[in-house]
Formats: sequence, structure tokens, C-alpha cells
Amino acid sequence: MIPANKKFLDSIIPGAQEGHKLYGVPASVSLAQAILESGWGKKTPGNNLFGIKADSIWHGDKVLVDTHEIIHGRRIPVKAYFRAYSTLNESIKDHAEFLASNKRFHPAFECSTGCEFSKAIAKAGYATDPAYADLLVSIINSNDLEQFD
Repeated sequence: MIPANKKFLDSIIPGAQEGHKLYGVPASVSLAQAILESGWGKKTPGNNLFGIKADSIWHGDKVLVDTHEIIHGRRIPVKAYFRAYSTLNESIKDHAEFLASNKRFHPAFECSTGCEFSKAIAKAGYATDPAYADLLVSIINSNDLEQFD
């Protein structure tokens, strides 16, 4: 593993494990999503590791970001508001709480592994990319992230 990647991973493991303890989201999933969504910590606008949008229920800080969506199989550039945080650990905790409090993701909490959980949240519509679950599973497996669950 590249030293910068190891440093990033080491910095977010405690927050991911706390999210697992408090909300039941496998640490491996939080870690894989943080890696994927932030490019190993290189893209964290507003300390947002997970690309959680600032929808109408969000009352905290937000940041406007140039991003993309997969719509009808095409990658479309869009601008969107995303949640903003004081720290990366605050982002990790909010991510776990977001998943646990959203009814559409409840079936994922019946899964026994991080890979199964990843597939369940993707199936429930976490991301627009049809390959999202496969990407998370690949990151979990290639970095042995289930050891942190």
C-alpha cells in the first residue's frame, strides 16, 4: 500500500470503528466508501468523505461541489450541495448515522459481512453508479478491510 494511502486509512479507522459500534455500519464499508468517494482522502470538500448531499433535512454547513451523476447510463456533470463537517471523523459518524436512520437502508443491517452490506446499500440506491457495489467489494477485499469490523 502506498504510504500516503496507509496514512489516510490509519487516520479514519478509529472513526469507522466508532460508527460500527454506535450505529452498526461495518467499519469495512465506511472505510471502503471513504476510499472510493474521496480518492484516498484527496477529495474531501467540506471534510465530506462520503458524498452525502445536503438535502432539505440537513441543517448544518454545506459546500457547493462540481460532481457527476450516472443518468440513463451516461456520466453527467452537475453542481450539488454536499454536507460539510469540521473534521473527517465528524463525517464518518454522520455517514453511519445517515445509513442507520434511513429506512431504505435498513435491510443492509441484516447482513453479516461488509461485502453483503455494500451490496445491500447499493441495491437500496445509495449511489447512481451501477458498479458501486462491485467497487466497494473490490476495495474491501483488496485492502483486507473486513479485519476492522
